[in-house]
Amino acid sequence: MKNIVAFYDRGVALAGGRIPEGVMLFLARVALAGVFWRSGQTKVVAGSLLQIDPSQYDLFASEFSGLPLDPSIAVPLTVFAEHFFPMLLLFGFATRFSAGALLVMTLVIQIFVFPDAWWPVHSLWAALAAALIVRGGGLFSIDALVARMRRP
Repeated sequence: MKNIVAFYDRGVALAGGRIPEGVMLFLARVALAGVFWRSGQTKVVAGSLLQIDPSQYDLFASEFSGLPLDPSIAVPLTVFAEHFFPMLLLFGFATRFSAGALLVMTLVIQIFVFPDAWWPVHSLWAALAAALIVRGGGLFSIDALVARMRRP
């Protein structure tokens, strides 16, 4: 029995190291960024650099009418956020702030747009964002590089 416990303890120590945690946080950043990036891409004209598809204004006015913002404000804000914060996350720059912004977006979507989507969709997005807010970008991030450069 001691051998089994010792083997388990070694496995836990290995899995809890800086490199496995860094890999996990990198994957969390990519997963969360991917969700919002793909959503942002549906709102722009294909092949353009953030040129908003005009049909999005009608979509926000009709299907997303529960939003507390006028579509003329909500659409550009959404397009910006769904491209800017995922890019920051992908590189691990301002990770906690970016994950917090995407968590707020998730909660807005949950409350005002798709209230029946908490389980399993929005709960997973919230869990990824929460992990990144708590742990940061991890070893493989610009945040970690900046932190190493700031040390005396």
